[in-house]
Amino acid sequence: QVRLVESGGGSVQAGGSLRLSCAASGIVYSRYCVGWFRQAPGKEREGIVLTSIAENSIYSDSVKGRFTFSRDSDKNTGYLQMDSMKPEDTAIYYCATGTIECSWSQSLYPIWGQGTQVTVSS
Repeated sequence: QVRLVESGGGSVQAGGSLRLSCAASGIVYSRYCVGWFRQAPGKEREGIVLTSIAENSIYSDSVKGRFTFSRDSDKNTGYLQMDSMKPEDTAIYYCATGTIECSWSQSLYPIWGQGTQVTVSS
């Protein structure tokens, strides 16, 4: 049984920080690309971070310089550190994996978490 579980969402004031976790079970996390995606109210879901097997990360322009991904292979868990948060960061955040090569195409990821809500107030 393969499962991803996000946690760490909540409410924060603009300029503040949150750290999201993505715990994996039934899959070896370090053998696949890991992607983070978010869906803001009234908008399409967008990719924000991709991290390769080699742990090289690329970020969307909207979060570059503010968000940082890391993973702990021993715990089979990934983390998204979000700093200098803005009201436009308000969204449901998802982690995804299961593809060996990273891609912004969401359809290539067969395994998704349930999502966690992040709300940033001004």
